[in-house]
Amino acid sequence: MTVSLVTGGNRGIGKEVCRQLGRLGHTVLLSARDGEAAEEAAGGLRAEGLDVRALTLDVSDADSVGRAAREVGELDVLVNNAAIHYDTWQRATTADLAVVHEAAETNLYGPWRCVQAFLPQLRRSAHPRVVNVSSEAAAFGSMGAGTPAYTTTKAALNALTVMLAAELRRDGVLVNAVCPGWVATDMGGPGGRPVEDGAQSVVWAAVLADDGPSGGFFRDGRPLSW
Repeated sequence: MTVSLVTGGNRGIGKEVCRQLGRLGHTVLLSARDGEAAEEAAGGLRAEGLDVRALTLDVSDADSVGRAAREVGELDVLVNNAAIHYDTWQRATTADLAVVHEAAETNLYGPWRCVQAFLPQLRRSAHPRVVNVSSEAAAFGSMGAGTPAYTTTKAALNALTVMLAAELRRDGVLVNAVCPGWVATDMGGPGGRPVEDGAQSVVWAAVLADDGPSGGFFRDGRPLSW
């Protein structure tokens, strides 16, 4: 049995990642900061015949992360999907730094907290994987003006990915960042690619073979420039 945990799993890309992992036979821990929202989403996926269980987890709250880690016995795949503040209304020169700080708590420190908290379980796994859901907007080669809170925190997440991959290589933990592309979700807005395609990009990294890449940045299984 492969156990996968998806943060921010109650809607959008996260929920579809849960669905696709469930269809692959994984036991999926669908987490959200609102326990009722997590249970509602998990229940809908269970109605599809999938083994999906709700988990209350607010990645911006260290106590919540610690409680969740104590509840989870085994874990093979950690998908750090939860993210906030695609701040199209801001510019770096005038940004509200309180918004940037709030974004960092979820987009950067959230994945960091989760990796630290769930590392004992991942180290016990025969095939451990960490997937950090990022964005090509954080790539330095294509970065421009706008969305300073979202972009800077995702760029920092990419840096964290590289460091974690190097530090966990000897433990066999594959750690990668994935850009799902511009997806038609509540955050992405209309006009993007289907959520199924964006989620598949994430799932690819979650089910890599043991000799797969680690410390990379990918979309649809193809490398992206940092």
